Amino acid sequence: MTAITATQTTAAVRPGKIRNRVLWTLQIVLGLFFIIASGGPKLVIPQTLVENNATAFSIPLALLVFIGLAEVAGGIGLMVPRLTAAAAIGLAIVTFLAAGFNAFLAGTPELAPFPLVLTAIFAWIAYERRASITALRALIKR
Repeated sequence: MTAITATQTTAAVRPGKIRNRVLWTLQIVLGLFFIIASGGPKLVIPQTLVENNATAFSIPLALLVFIGLAEVAGGIGLMVPRLTAAAAIGLAIVTFLAAGFNAFLAGTPELAPFPLVLTAIFAWIAYERRASITALRALIKR
């Protein structure tokens, strides 16, 4: 009876370790992507991005900078253990809105699937890291 319990416990721990490694790998890669490739250019060269916009729909400069700040903050938050779920929720909202913008306002619905896939990934990260929201809430209440 003890051997069966030990086998079940060992089998139950391994998928958790693998899932944790997959989550951290995704969080680091996506965090760096949002800091360096997505949000960074919106903060460093926002005026050039507005002027070189290929679509007829122009984005106000202040909105572009705000989106860049949200993306950089979310990318950093993905790599901080206590903030992972909150950052993933925020980035899921940003990417969902980006997909809606591409599909309905910018007239480029072919660009909408990539942000939707990112939304699903961030929702999964937020679900798996939901314990960090409870820990963050307890830390704030102190």
